[in-house]
Amino acid sequence: MSENVGFAGQIGPEHVEQVVEKGFKSIINNRPDMEGGSEQPTSAQIEESARGAGLDYVYQPVVAGQITELDVRTFANHYNELPKPILMFCRTGNRSNNLYQLAKQMDLLDD
Repeated sequence: MSENVGFAGQIGPEHVEQVVEKGFKSIINNRPDMEGGSEQPTSAQIEESARGAGLDYVYQPVVAGQITELDVRTFANHYNELPKPILMFCRTGNRSNNLYQLAKQMDLLDD
């Protein structure tokens, strides 16, 4: 984690207010819809809540253990363009953290 990014496990629409209270300006969702079954909130549900709260929102699903260079470059473009700080989430936060660390190692982030 840095001053520009934080990582979390699955969030739902009901958590967006807390995200705002913690000072985040954007959310990146790295968890594919339905990965966790029907109990998992959809990206569209979270996006609606996030945008209603004035946050930027990006849905960039990546498959655990199968992060590609394209995934990393796509993430870096989002990261460099979105208002910060950004909250990234997936099932546990690990996948989002891996994406960030890979982009950092490849020197793709504008921090």
